[in-house]
Amino acid sequence: MNKMLLPALALLLAAGGVHAQDGRYADGDDANTHYGWADVLRVDPVYGVARTEVPQQECYDEPVVRREGGGNTTAGTVLGAVIGGVLGNTVGKGDGRKAATVAGAVAGGAVGHGVARRGEREYDDTVTRCRQVSSVSEQRRLMGYDVEYRYHGDVYVSRLNYDPGERLRVRVSVAPAE
Repeated sequence: MNKMLLPALALLLAAGGVHAQDGRYADGDDANTHYGWADVLRVDPVYGVARTEVPQQECYDEPVVRREGGGNTTAGTVLGAVIGGVLGNTVGKGDGRKAATVAGAVAGGAVGHGVARRGEREYDDTVTRCRQVSSVSEQRRLMGYDVEYRYHGDVYVSRLNYDPGERLRVRVSVAPAE
């Protein structure tokens, strides 16, 4: 049994060694990447303008004329026209009867409308009306920072979304040039 265990153990160790060698290529970027510190030379804030549309309600007072009291002018006009037409029909004779009926209806309608409006009162008032309007608001916003830094004697510039302070952690990646 000991003789079978040795070849299996040797095979397991050989496979582990191959896997360990391939481990540096598993994440091609990580094997050739390291981190360092760069000295920050200059930090310039970068501003932009942000525009937003803001809905608002705009209200105003509008003058109106109100009527109060009085009767129903439509009913008064119709009733007056009917009564006037009946009276005109009884007064006229022959072909004049039609003309008298029409004239009586028109006169009766006008009288009925006037009677219905008696007691009606008019007065001036105001009504508040509102409408939706939009206004554009512009605000100056900090968009990021242009950072100039030195790493191993070379100067670089990057735009960051934070102010790094005096030192900046950098990731250095090495790859063969083609």
